[in-house]
Amino acid sequence: MNFLILSLIKAAVVAFVLMTTLAYLQWIERKVIAHIQLRVGPRRVGPHGLLQPLADVIKLLTKEDILPSHVNKVFYFLAPFIAVFFALIAISVIPFGTEISVGPVHTAMQLTDLNIGVLFILGLSGMGVYGVALAGWASNNKYALLGGLRSSAQMISYELPMALAIAAPLLMLNTLSFRQLVDAQSGYYLGFIPRWTIFQGPVPQVVSFILFCIAVFAETNRVPFDLPEAENELVAGFHTEYSSMKFAAFFMAEYANMVTVSCVATLLFLGGWQPLWPAQYGSSFLPTATFLVGAALCFYHGFHPARSFDRITLPVAGVVFLGIAAVFLIPPVSAVLLPLFWFAAKVGFILFVYIWVRGTLPRFRYDQLMRFAWTFMFPVAVANLFITGLVVALT
Repeated sequence: MNFLILSLIKAAVVAFVLMTTLAYLQWIERKVIAHIQLRVGPRRVGPHGLLQPLADVIKLLTKEDILPSHVNKVFYFLAPFIAVFFALIAISVIPFGTEISVGPVHTAMQLTDLNIGVLFILGLSGMGVYGVALAGWASNNKYALLGGLRSSAQMISYELPMALAIAAPLLMLNTLSFRQLVDAQSGYYLGFIPRWTIFQGPVPQVVSFILFCIAVFAETNRVPFDLPEAENELVAGFHTEYSSMKFAAFFMAEYANMVTVSCVATLLFLGGWQPLWPAQYGSSFLPTATFLVGAALCFYHGFHPARSFDRITLPVAGVVFLGIAAVFLIPPVSAVLLPLFWFAAKVGFILFVYIWVRGTLPRFRYDQLMRFAWTFMFPVAVANLFITGLVVALT
């Protein structure tokens, strides 16, 4: 009974955090791209536009849900459900930190620990393409059909180099469990170089990490690989005929996939929740220092406001940051929060790169996209896997 109650609580917490992250990831993306393009981004709804995600949800819920007369109704409604289901279910095997104690019960910061978690994620990523392909076909629209076909070919093509890039560190660490992968990356070379797979011998997996990052851009249909929804060619691609919450479901699936692949990259290549440098050199004080700097910036800009409401909102945010910084100094609490901080920081960095690339790189042509996968990424991934396997076998 305790196990069931604890599992339900963990599921509720993970669902709440994930859905909140998906909502505000869009706000962060709009803000970051706005700053890249010398704009201000969302700012009208709530302080600094913080209620913009809520406004977007209300707008999508209340928009007219148009059902075109020419669609295949069964698969038309099934497509967004499939896309969201396979995007959200993957988070169930992602570990976020070490084991913790809740009274007499010990539990991991994870919904379920599969010993084949990596294969589970790969299987779900392969199934996710059905949502996009069905949306394009069931819409009975030429633009949507072209978008669905593009996405199917693109995701199938880039799954090969992605799987090969994942196989290389698995050869070194010899496990398919995410938690064991992180444990195998603990420790430091020379006392300060982390034993993450991008640094770990006998073959540091920098090439695999770069190949994986490029492949997941294509897997998640993100710029510069967002050809399935290229608005200058296909109106909106596979979701041209969708509106209201069915339209929002595809974007929810896209952002959920971004979070999932960022978590997988962190667990496979960046040591998961392992800190960047040892605790004896002060890594445990980095969260406190980070939030103190954030509080100082909020207070400074609150006392020198660019807008009138900054006099209130920024000092309030500064007080919140001070409270969080103090919480990280409480030993029992910091033991739980420190792994979460390092894991979230690494995932957040990869998500920032996603947004950064979208704000800087142009879209490829479709023939360039496919040629890049088959003539460059696939041979490099095969060569990297061969070299890794050979060195591991010899050593």
